Parts: sequence; structure tokens; C-alpha cells
Amino acid sequence: MDGRSGRRLAPREVARIGGASEILAERDVRAFVRGALDSVELAKRSVCVVVPDATRTCPVPMLLSAIHDALRGRVTRITVLVALGTHAAMTERDRAAHLGYRPGAAEVTYPGTTILDHAWWDPAACADLGTIPAARLSELSGGLLRRDTPVRVNRAVLEHDVTLVVGPVFPHEVAGFSGGNKYLFPGVSGRELIDVSHWVGALVSSAEIIGVPGVTPVRAIIDEAASMVPTTCLALCVVTRPGSADLHAAAFGEPVAAWESVVETAAATHVRYLEAPVARVLFVLPERYADLWTGAKGFYKVEPVVADGGEVVLYAPHIADLSVTHPGIAEIGYHCRDYFVAQWERFRSRPWSDLAHSTHVRGAGTYDARDGERPRVSVTLATAIPESVARSVNLGYRDPAEIDPDEWARDDGTLVVRDAGEELYRLRLTPS
Repeated sequence: MDGRSGRRLAPREVARIGGASEILAERDVRAFVRGALDSVELAKRSVCVVVPDATRTCPVPMLLSAIHDALRGRVTRITVLVALGTHAAMTERDRAAHLGYRPGAAEVTYPGTTILDHAWWDPAACADLGTIPAARLSELSGGLLRRDTPVRVNRAVLEHDVTLVVGPVFPHEVAGFSGGNKYLFPGVSGRELIDVSHWVGALVSSAEIIGVPGVTPVRAIIDEAASMVPTTCLALCVVTRPGSADLHAAAFGEPVAAWESVVETAAATHVRYLEAPVARVLFVLPERYADLWTGAKGFYKVEPVVADGGEVVLYAPHIADLSVTHPGIAEIGYHCRDYFVAQWERFRSRPWSDLAHSTHVRGAGTYDARDGERPRVSVTLATAIPESVARSVNLGYRDPAEIDPDEWARDDGTLVVRDAGEELYRLRLTPS
């Protein structure tokens, strides 16, 4: 809605540029952004631009600059809201590098713009939108969960006439693929929906849901929550070239339609197929992942190609914490889904997103009271996290100083994945 007439503002159809086999020139991206925003009646309206944090590879400075150039002078005000989910707040230095301005001088690069982190830790930062009733949640989740679920979103979304969601589309362990409305929920949402959506993803299991380009149960819940936002929401969904901030494609329109327009391109460019499972993976985590909470993508993205009884080694000498923002993980440890489901009364009062993260890191496995937990593969930390801590949370340990990735790469039974976390590895299915 425009905040006065109650009329939703949106382009008539999705605009799109690029494809899986293309790399877009910056001038073409800027022209696309300008044309896309010119197609919407934004004059004298306020705009909240939601962008990902630095755990996602994306040319945020270029996109934000193009958006600012297209909006400045047309709209009454611009707010940039960094979608942290439940990640740690960014320092001014890191935020400046991420958004493309000199620390302390955002006004010079983006005059007239307010920049905010999503303060998920502050209940006052979010406003209530209503509740997804238990029966509806059961329908959306395919019967996996039945629970009344409050929906809250960062107040900045409601305090502007238009919200523009900007971000990349990648394989994602909870939703299937990231992007679109996911930067609203859980990107700038309250904890309730974060917990519920992540636990539904855990019940499905990461290995089953990751890289599914259709409407997964979690995507259905996300889109339901987004439909409760009373103001206009638009999206600029992009697909990056793996390992870089170059763009294959971009789409603009209403969030669901824009996301649907590029998700198959993301699937074509961000999923690698192997002909046979591997016994061992060494996953070299880049420094954009500051703790295991974010760096656990190193397990999610390769679990499907590891043979039964195999091992995933997460190599990150720079990581010294399990989670900066979720200390409960140290108490819960890492366990397969069945471990929690079989002992639900013991764990149901814990934050469900913590439980979900735990299962995603530990991967597939079984549990019963007599035989205990039997994980499908081993997960080993080669990080600055002490061995005693790694073993206390049910993970293995290797001294990172004793690992040479180049040497491991010469082993035929080992897959070494470098500077990654955004490409999914799957086995190629052969006709039976």
C-alpha cells in the first residue's frame, strides 16, 4: 500500500535480465535497476531497502548504488536495513565495507539514507502482524507441525510505503533456496517464525530440502508470513557467479514472482554433480564465516555426496567460536534429528532454531534409547575451537596446523572444496 490510498504498488510483470550462461556487465545491471524502479510509481513515497549481511556473496555496493541513484530525488526517504536473521550485528567498519562507503561517512556515498541492522535481539525492534493459526501451519508444513505462530517483522518495513528486498538466490538448507521473501522472514523477522520455520526444515532434513527449487514447506511458511505485510513489497533477486560477485541474472517484481523467475538459474549455476560418493571431504571455509553457526554451510553443502561412514572436515583456522549469538549450542551439542524427536519433552523448551542448527550440522542419523545415536557420517572440526570443546558437543577434532589442503587434494578419495559455502554438491542420479 502507499500509506495513504491503501493501493498496492507493483510492476505489471517480472522484469528479468541474464541467464545461466551469461555474465552481466555492470552498466547493464545498473540500467536494468534504473528501468525496473522507473516502472513503479514511487514518487513522494518512502522506501526501505532490505539487503543481506556479509555472509552472502553479492555485489551489494554496486546494487545499492544503482538503487540509490534511481530513488534519490523521487522518494521522501530511504532506509537500508541489513537482514541479519539471528547473526551477529555488524561493526561500522564491516558494514561500511559490505555496503560500499567509508566508515563513518555513509552520508557522503548515500546522502539522505538511514542505515540500520535488524536488531533481532531487541523485542521492540519488531511489530506484530498477526498469527498463522495452527491448522494453517499444519497445512503449509505438510502436517509436520501444528502450532499457532506469531508473525513479527522489523518496524522499518511497516514505517515505509515500500520495501525493496535485494539479495542473491542460493541453495539453502532450510528453505531449499534462499532469496525473495526469505530476506524478510527470517531475515528481518521476530524469533517465533525463525524458530518454527527452521524446525520444520529440520523435520524435513537438510539433505532432503537443500537445493529444491520449488515451494518447499518452509518456503510456503515464509510466503504466508510475507503475505501478512500490509505495505508494498518488491524484490530484486540476483544470481551470482559461484566464487565471485559477478551476476548471471537478475529479476525484479513482486517477491514470489521475482524469486521464481531466477531460482532455476540458481539451480543450474550453484549445484555441482558428482558421479559417485566420496569417502572424505575437506571443506575450506572462507573468512566471511566468523563462527560455526555461519560456517556450518561447509557441511550442509556437501552432505549429500559423502558415502555412508565417511567424514567431513571443516577446515577454518580463523573460527574460534561455535556461535557468537547462540550460546545454547554449547549446552545442546550437535545431534541428528531423531535424537531430539525421540526426547522432545527434554528439548522442546529450547530455542527451536538452535535445535534445527544442531541437526543440520550433525546430518542424517538415527537414535533410540537402547543403542544411542548413530550418525551417517562423521563431522570433524579443524578450527581454532579447542579439541575439548569440539568433543564436548559431539564433533570430532583435527589440528588445523597439521592439514595441508593441497596434500589432501592429491588423495583420490578426498574432495577438497575451497573458498566455498554457496555451491551445493549432489550425486547425479542415473536411470534405474
